[in-house]
Amino acid sequence: MAPVVAQLLFLQLVLGPALVIDFKMHPDAVDFRKLHIDQPKSEFSEGFQGYCNGFMAYVRGRRQDWFCPKIHYVLHSPWKEVRQLCNYTDYYCDVYNAYCTLTQRALSLTVCVLASEQPSTSCFYNTYMSDQRLYLLCSHRYKGDPIGIISVYDKF
Repeated sequence: MAPVVAQLLFLQLVLGPALVIDFKMHPDAVDFRKLHIDQPKSEFSEGFQGYCNGFMAYVRGRRQDWFCPKIHYVLHSPWKEVRQLCNYTDYYCDVYNAYCTLTQRALSLTVCVLASEQPSTSCFYNTYMSDQRLYLLCSHRYKGDPIGIISVYDKF
């Protein structure tokens, strides 16, 4: 009987906080974290033929949708840092019906872009890595969570 009690106590102490963190987060922020944050950066086998092909296989499986998105942004920054970007925003983006912000600093980013010429039954992606400022969607005006990436900031 004592080992069972010890196991339950362990689960409450160790796994309990992790479950509570996701419970308090906006549902769209949980999806954002799982689909747009890859820190540390994952490595995929050679069979995927590049980072974006591997990551997009994960994204499509996670969404349970076999549609090939034309573009997908993946951040290689810790969640705590990305989450702070939505602490305060002055802007409301009517088109997205959410608050939005432009990051003040560049973040490590991989952009996965669907290749133009390919069979309709496959999704092959080109991989572009850079440091960019981003337009983010936020769940609230104050102390919100990131819920989407609108685009990268193009200063030209």
